[in-house]
Amino acid sequence: MKQALAALVVTAAFVPAFPAYPAADTDSVRPIHRVEPEFPRWAHRAGAERGTVNARLTLDADGRVTDVQIMSAEPKRVFDSAVIQALSQWRYVDGNSGRKIDVEIVFKQ
Repeated sequence: MKQALAALVVTAAFVPAFPAYPAADTDSVRPIHRVEPEFPRWAHRAGAERGTVNARLTLDADGRVTDVQIMSAEPKRVFDSAVIQALSQWRYVDGNSGRKIDVEIVFKQ
């Protein structure tokens, strides 16, 4: 079974046009526990060799992920489930509840 190489980019800078997003220091946006998403077998059999998913995580005060929103994906809906399943298990340092973190996952076969 081939495993995907998923490159992860955690975006520390939040969109300045949305003042509702709390400012975050760089330590609070680094995951302290993460689970790498797996390349879906069916996607490989269907011919998908790579993809990118941009997701927005919402964190609680304990640093647990309470919500994962897929902001964009290419190809669409191919890797979404794998990303949601993996990112839901990530953990960050304690902080304000409702923090938003943007993450980019790159899949390569």
